[in-house]
Amino acid sequence: MKRNALIAASALIAAALFSACDDGKSYAEMLNEQDMYVNNFLADNTVTLDIPADTVFEYGPDAPYYRLNDEGTLYMQVLDPGTKGNKVEVNEQIYFRYTRWNLAAYKNGQLGTGEGNNLALNPCWFRYGNYQIESSYTWGTGIQTPLSLLPVDCKINLVVKSELGPTSEQAEVMPYLWQLTYERRQ
Repeated sequence: MKRNALIAASALIAAALFSACDDGKSYAEMLNEQDMYVNNFLADNTVTLDIPADTVFEYGPDAPYYRLNDEGTLYMQVLDPGTKGNKVEVNEQIYFRYTRWNLAAYKNGQLGTGEGNNLALNPCWFRYGNYQIESSYTWGTGIQTPLSLLPVDCKINLVVKSELGPTSEQAEVMPYLWQLTYERRQ
């Protein structure tokens, strides 16, 4: 009798643990949701799958979003192309101003409340292409990618899927729309 009660209790505990695991989403489910959020946002915008061969982008608030990689983890809209010839150097310290919106909250053409920084009060920076230092890899590779195509003083919107976003947020599998302005510190 004791043995049957012990087996029954063990079975109940195992069932409770198993059902608790069922309440969470798998990584694959979270990736699917992320794709859905990005596709929902991009469906309301023009998307171009190729980067112009001459890297002369259309720009402005009605410009298309350009897919920056084959994986579809980065899409860039150029708001201001910056000053021609003002290229970034490898390991150069670049400051950036940003506002970002969680694309899971995008509904009916509205982004909701964004979060960001004030460059004077909360300067954010990275060393371009140098992922050996924390200040660069912390932000992820996504926000640095546009500088391989545009001058330092450009302004863009950038859809970033989690795997290219900040390292502290990659496990959340949440995409963001970043509005970024890059600059050198004077």
